Amino acid sequence: IRHHREIHVVMGNEACDLDSTVSALALAYFLAQSSPAARAAFVPVLNIPRADFALRTETTFLLRDRGVPDASLIFRDEIDLRGLHHAGLLSLTLVDHHVLPGADAALEEAVVEVLDHRPLEQERAPPCRVTVEPVGSCATLVTERIAQGPPGLLDRTTAALLHGTILLDCINLSPAAGKVTPRDVACVALLEERFPELPPRDSVFGALQAAKFDVTGLTTEQMLRKDLKVISSDELALAISGIYVDLETFLLRPGLLQDLEAFCQARGYVGLVAMTVSFNEHHEPTRKLAVYSQCETLRGTLCRALEEATTPSLHLQPLPSPWPCVAAFAQGNALASRKKVLPILRAAL
Repeated sequence: IRHHREIHVVMGNEACDLDSTVSALALAYFLAQSSPAARAAFVPVLNIPRADFALRTETTFLLRDRGVPDASLIFRDEIDLRGLHHAGLLSLTLVDHHVLPGADAALEEAVVEVLDHRPLEQERAPPCRVTVEPVGSCATLVTERIAQGPPGLLDRTTAALLHGTILLDCINLSPAAGKVTPRDVACVALLEERFPELPPRDSVFGALQAAKFDVTGLTTEQMLRKDLKVISSDELALAISGIYVDLETFLLRPGLLQDLEAFCQARGYVGLVAMTVSFNEHHEPTRKLAVYSQCETLRGTLCRALEEATTPSLHLQPLPSPWPCVAAFAQGNALASRKKVLPILRAAL
């Protein structure tokens, strides 16, 4: 890195799910191949510590299946982004998010491009290049970007990573799940047309879904960290965890209340929202969520915001909860995924 005049980092969000990881890897690889900047180093960065990577079970499965060794990956605790920025070397492209957390505010002025599929929450002025489109997977936007570039830059490994990611994000392109768009379908078809040897969609999706929902042997703390996003406002930080077991099962885990309290105290979170999703054989989702905080006022504020939300309406129905500091709900609007709930919680916070 020290031999380059510019370090161009491509980085996903802090949940570091499969979409963030593959989008960062594929876009950085494409930029490195197609950029005229010979003295620039293009570095995909996975936005978690390396120690947390084992918890991203679907990501470790797909990368190993495609022969991408863990040793070739760079994690957030292995690169000094602030130091690079301070030295005037850093250019930053954000994939699968466009709002940096408060702790990364110093990196804002290094952002040169954004590729995301969330509703736009933060405007960015030129010359920052912004692509924010309502597709099912950020990997779709990366695939489109590569397809528009010089021919021949898409190889079999990159195509397989993008193909699997779009299928997992879009629940095997099932309209019933409410995530897929025509652009996602078109990108999967494009990848299959260029690489007919890609495995069948059903087998790719089935294997990735099984890996994603495999939480065998994880502690509660690891389950909370497996798919974690954090939103902050002023001095408050709130954790939002995707949980891959049924909510009732999760709430009855031995020692859960102590584990929630320890998790939030250790990291300075004022509370935690746990969101679960499961799919039936027709790929139709069922969603539930729980709001935990020892602060009754905050818990009430968050619950009211979720119950009264209109963009979108969540249609919450209260569920029994074992403890007064945890409010539990079935989510009638099962098409409202976490990325649609995050702005509601951010506004409430």
